[in-house]
Amino acid sequence: MSYLDFLLNPLISLDPNPSNPIFTIFLIATIIAFIIVVLQKFLIDYDKMEELQAETKELQKEMRAAQQSGDPKALAKVQKKQMDLMPKQKDLMVMQMKPSFITIIPIMIIYYGMVSNHVLSNVVINIASSQFYMLLMPIWNIFWTQSNPLTINFFGWYILSSFAMSFVFRRILGLKTM
Repeated sequence: MSYLDFLLNPLISLDPNPSNPIFTIFLIATIIAFIIVVLQKFLIDYDKMEELQAETKELQKEMRAAQQSGDPKALAKVQKKQMDLMPKQKDLMVMQMKPSFITIIPIMIIYYGMVSNHVLSNVVINIASSQFYMLLMPIWNIFWTQSNPLTINFFGWYILSSFAMSFVFRRILGLKTM
């Protein structure tokens, strides 16, 4: 019995296959991915991020050139620039982490509600052996059920759905990858 059964059970009943509700998990992953991508769009200044990345790249080139020349004055000058850049990088990191801080608690609540729901937590998707290797399953084995390597459990399906839909929403909203 899950504390979110009052929300999840109506969704599961609408699923074309209520005994194995992969569509419900896909829908939940899609909604969460959409919310996260929208938050990223509004909370992250991508122009500022791109500008700072270019500035950092240029500073790294200057640092390499100063180290190769062996000039202590040039090296000190580049190190001073690097120290001036650090507060900007800190601000950028905070800006990039805001969506994660805002969404982590609601996502955990929904995830644990899904885990507690008997129907959702027992979802099994059978895959062909060719799909097993195409999905790099030897590396991603944590998402698959241990009893049969040619099945995906609910967590693996949620992660795959979430990554795919995040990619789609990022493209639709015109966001660059970080």
